[in-house]
Amino acid sequence: MPHPRPPTAYLHGHDGGPVVLVPARIAAQLDKLLSLRQLRTSVRGQDAELDSVLVALATAAAAWRTSATGSPLAPVPEAAPPCPWLSTTEAAAVLGITDRAVRLACETGRLDAEHVGGRWRVSREAAAHYQARAA
Repeated sequence: MPHPRPPTAYLHGHDGGPVVLVPARIAAQLDKLLSLRQLRTSVRGQDAELDSVLVALATAAAAWRTSATGSPLAPVPEAAPPCPWLSTTEAAAVLGITDRAVRLACETGRLDAEHVGGRWRVSREAAAHYQARAA
């Protein structure tokens, strides 16, 4: 850890309003400790200067992490898109009916579905149409 400097070493521009310089290592600690990503999201658009400073802190923190660890911070995985097909159990939960009622609706043709490998596959679109007709 570097030798600490006095607070005045980080304070500049006393005449026209002081400016604080934040080292990238400290920006990374602030980012981690204060959840700056959440803060940036929650205050986005309220104050343009605040937006810019928070982005600058995040950018400095990411640059420090990359140089310190040799690799960037692992990206947050995106949520996988929902499967276009529902099982009869999933369709029952969506439609608010029993699993047996879904299978019966599939067998009688009231609910458009495919019979694959001994099981019914219901498309999300078919479930929405069935629900609209039932309402």
